[in-house]
Amino acid sequence: MPGFRFIHAADIHLDSPLRGLEADPSAPAELIRAATRQALGRLADLAIAEKVDFLLIAGDIYDGDWPDFGTGLFFATQMLRLHRAGIPVFVIRGNHDAANRMTRSLRMPPNVTIFGHAKAHTHRLDSIGVAIHGQSFADPKEPNDLSQAYPPPDKTLFNIGLLHTSAEGYAAHARYAPCDLSRLKSHGYDYWALGHIHERQYLSEDPWIVFPGNLQGRHIGETGPKGAALVTVANGRATVEHRVLDVLRWARIDVDLSGATDETEALTRIQSDLAAALQDAGDRPLAARIVLTGITPAHASLSGDGLRDKILNEAQSLSGQHRLWLEAIKLRTRPPRDPAHRPDTTGKLLAQIDAIAADPPPELLGDWPATLSGKLTNALPDDHPLRAAAAGDLSDIVEQAKHRLEAILDGDN
Repeated sequence: MPGFRFIHAADIHLDSPLRGLEADPSAPAELIRAATRQALGRLADLAIAEKVDFLLIAGDIYDGDWPDFGTGLFFATQMLRLHRAGIPVFVIRGNHDAANRMTRSLRMPPNVTIFGHAKAHTHRLDSIGVAIHGQSFADPKEPNDLSQAYPPPDKTLFNIGLLHTSAEGYAAHARYAPCDLSRLKSHGYDYWALGHIHERQYLSEDPWIVFPGNLQGRHIGETGPKGAALVTVANGRATVEHRVLDVLRWARIDVDLSGATDETEALTRIQSDLAAALQDAGDRPLAARIVLTGITPAHASLSGDGLRDKILNEAQSLSGQHRLWLEAIKLRTRPPRDPAHRPDTTGKLLAQIDAIAADPPPELLGDWPATLSGKLTNALPDDHPLRAAAAGDLSDIVEQAKHRLEAILDGDN
């Protein structure tokens, strides 16, 4: 069997908006709008530069039906670049671009093969000894394990299963086309090219069962390097290398302020952790959520107004080669408490606040989070604490209230 190489990508979500930077007027609007397109362009660049034998896309090229043909035209243009480079592309549809969800279509270049949704079928590349098996989603909410009906392997070829799935036991995403890992392993394929989970995961190395993650993070829930898998096959054995393709990086930066004596020391620590995150992002812009934790005398000053502006000032003093935007700042520090120097009534009240925040009763806030969230649906970002509270998770909103009360009791207001 000759050696060959291919790229496995998934979950491009072309023209899907990046969410969470609406509150920052200095955020790079053009870059945000074009991020998923630029990531797809980088995928095509990588395929051409590495001279791969083919490209696999395991579903969700699009985020849903196009508002206009521009989205489809951009994808077709990138596929035409690959056609001119002699690189075939094999595609399945996922839950976001299922056959019955897409009302618009464009004829793709001849190098693009889109697997049908009626049943699983096989495409062979006999010149390099490869069989690619796949099936598209007919419906966005596919309830069945499609992999069960995938064809048996051709023992004379390297067999690849192209599948969009929640992969039972591993998915943080919606449960569509769930499959069992042990059944995938026993099916006899050499490589399962999965899509749907946006976090890169290697579920198995014998055989390889891989989620490459999405090409470009779109919000604070999709942090870290994003890209595709470059797979090299020699003597029938595959090796997998992650290649980073994102153009804007999302990061959660946890800053431990334990023992910081004052605001100046706290800001120095924040700046240090910001610098490390920017370095990790390379030359990419960084959208960050900063979470401040620890017991510190600086808690009272940090709880006052202007914290966001102070942190932005620290960010701007870093290297001019980098830019950073703040998705959110979560203040979860606590003031030090010395019962010997605090009135008994205040100490007891703080202890009661701690106890409630540690285990808030479900009836604590009544039905007002759901009521208020319903009235502000279009104004709230997906990860707003009020949305979580409306769904029954009170931890974030109660934590914020706790910090505010502590600041008042500490004399900050």
